[in-house]
Amino acid sequence: MDNFEKHIRENAAQFDTQKADRAKLWANISAELQKEEPKVIPLWKQPMLRIAASVVLLLGIASFIGLSIYRGGTAETQYVSKELLEIDMHYQNLVSYQVQLVQSNPNLTEEDKAEFLSFMDELDAEYETLREEMRKNLDNERVLEAIVANYKKRIELIENLLKQINDAKKPDEDYGYTL
Repeated sequence: MDNFEKHIRENAAQFDTQKADRAKLWANISAELQKEEPKVIPLWKQPMLRIAASVVLLLGIASFIGLSIYRGGTAETQYVSKELLEIDMHYQNLVSYQVQLVQSNPNLTEEDKAEFLSFMDELDAEYETLREEMRKNLDNERVLEAIVANYKKRIELIENLLKQINDAKKPDEDYGYTL
């Protein structure tokens, strides 16, 4: 570093060959000072714009609250919807598992399977009707009980069919030994 500093000090005169033109520099500064900036008028200080902004803000808040009330419903409706969702998930899993058992059962004929599935389709259509009534909020508790009863019918139907199949598989033990 010492050699570098020494070189700069010895050759300082060569570095100072160009000097700033003070007249040109001052002309640029004065030109920048004489430029007129556009006058800024803050809009929030005008009373008419304040009133208009307040009205727009109030309308926005009122419409947001109105839409949330219209869509959201009451707390009881939301509770029933949550309860329906839980019931729906539970029973839907049970029914789908048991329907798969019936469909994969080799002891049933295709005709028996088709008859069984058509009856299940009828129960599905009844279930969809009940869900529509639930959306309309027509006596929620009774509709919820009807939905549960619909699922119970499906499960009972499937269990009866599977029991009949299993009973048919068991060999008759009435032929016991005679002494």
